[in-house]
Amino acid sequence: MMKKLTLSLADEAIERILELSADAQIGRREIAKDSLAYYTVKKRIATYGKALALLTALQRSAQLAMSFHPLLWLKQCR
Repeated sequence: MMKKLTLSLADEAIERILELSADAQIGRREIAKDSLAYYTVKKRIATYGKALALLTALQRSAQLAMSFHPLLWLKQCR
């Protein structure tokens, strides 16, 4: 039960970060490349990428742990 909740929260966080990243990328197209705002948005997009990498790694780790631990897997199936 707790693993399902954790994975669904991770899914929601990933979805939200993807939305924020897409919005930032769209906004970046409207900003002059040599402006401070452009580099600020560029940093924000890079930060979203790092957060996505961390969340997906945690997700994979949790899924891998469940696949190798039979009791966790059985508990997840309930």
